[in-house]
Amino acid sequence: MAQLNVRPLHDRVLVRRMAEEEKTAGGIIIPDTAKEKPQRGEVVATGKGRITEDGKTLPLEVKVGDKVLFSKYSGTELKLDGKEYLMINENDVLGVLN
Repeated sequence: MAQLNVRPLHDRVLVRRMAEEEKTAGGIIIPDTAKEKPQRGEVVATGKGRITEDGKTLPLEVKVGDKVLFSKYSGTELKLDGKEYLMINENDVLGVLN
């Protein structure tokens, strides 16, 4: 992957959405107009961590390369180098996929 010209600040995480399934478990093909945006993605960049009230930095639990689940309406959509990304707070990450 090419080097991105953005570095998230503090407890923010830059995520590239993972593609959703093209068909249901029963084999029905889902048209593009009916698809929802995926709530899964891969972390491509992270900030240094959350700053506490006493000025200490708490490192993030997620790291670059993690596959994560995130809140449905979280973050800000960005287009960088022709690709779509989502900038979210670490609080919006629901879990890491194994």
